[in-house]
Amino acid sequence: MTTVYDYYHQLESRIGYRLILGGTRHFGYYEVGSWWPFPIGKALRAMEEELYKMIDLKKGATLLDGGAGTCDVAIYMAKKGLKVKAIDLLDMHVAWGKQNVKAQNVEGLVEVSTMNYQDLAFEDGFFDGAYTMETLVHADDPDQAMREFYRVLKPGGVIAHFEYEHNMINHPSAMSIFTRTNDYAAMPAFQQFSIGTIQQKLEKTGFREVEVRDISLNVVPMLRFFFILAVIPYIFIRLLGLEGRFVNTMAAVEFYRFKESMRFVAIKARKPAQGHSVSKQPISQSLDSAGTRRR
Repeated sequence: MTTVYDYYHQLESRIGYRLILGGTRHFGYYEVGSWWPFPIGKALRAMEEELYKMIDLKKGATLLDGGAGTCDVAIYMAKKGLKVKAIDLLDMHVAWGKQNVKAQNVEGLVEVSTMNYQDLAFEDGFFDGAYTMETLVHADDPDQAMREFYRVLKPGGVIAHFEYEHNMINHPSAMSIFTRTNDYAAMPAFQQFSIGTIQQKLEKTGFREVEVRDISLNVVPMLRFFFILAVIPYIFIRLLGLEGRFVNTMAAVEFYRFKESMRFVAIKARKPAQGHSVSKQPISQSLDSAGTRRR
């Protein structure tokens, strides 16, 4: 199975994210019914604004970015006055993130480090809020990740997940394609995330006041744009049997084809002000080919 390290170090991923999204690792947000995906930067910032509004924290609050990538989201939050601990599994992302934080003059508000969100090195009750932006799908054990998020949040703290869910169970013919694409893109948790699963897992962990927004229609312009870019190369990649080397091209086509069976959700939940405690638990650490702990 492809690891997170493998996926993000592939040449296609490194070039594609830079050229198309400017290094950002998430979808843009559009008005429902929109067709034109440009300017892409404006749509990316709009998605970050949706996250900021959902978290709804006051200036000076402490926030955990779980899977920060190149820190675009963390920087946006910092410019809103929040103090962000931005963590990522990959040293490559951490290095780029630090460069971006410095370039945007928010070094006093964003601290970037290499860390696994399934094994957080923060004390209990440290953060006012936490979030993932299309990164929980990469978790080996999303339940463990949620337990860790719960542990490090203060009583009353908020968690937000902007992630994908699916209804592929009702489409057996598409299930094998979906599984293969998740394998290539190192998204084992997405395989688990049938519709409603993230909410169920949050509630099982102890989170309450769960709110779920389906924002699938708000990402369609970008999803369609990716499909248009990828559909011709996709044909030749399939003919040559090079699917594993062009993961994003495959995903762009397959996810658009089956978009009616998937949804993009924005989920918010809260740790009870007086709730059960979750102690830090040791986890078995699987290593990728570079010896880096995987999510």
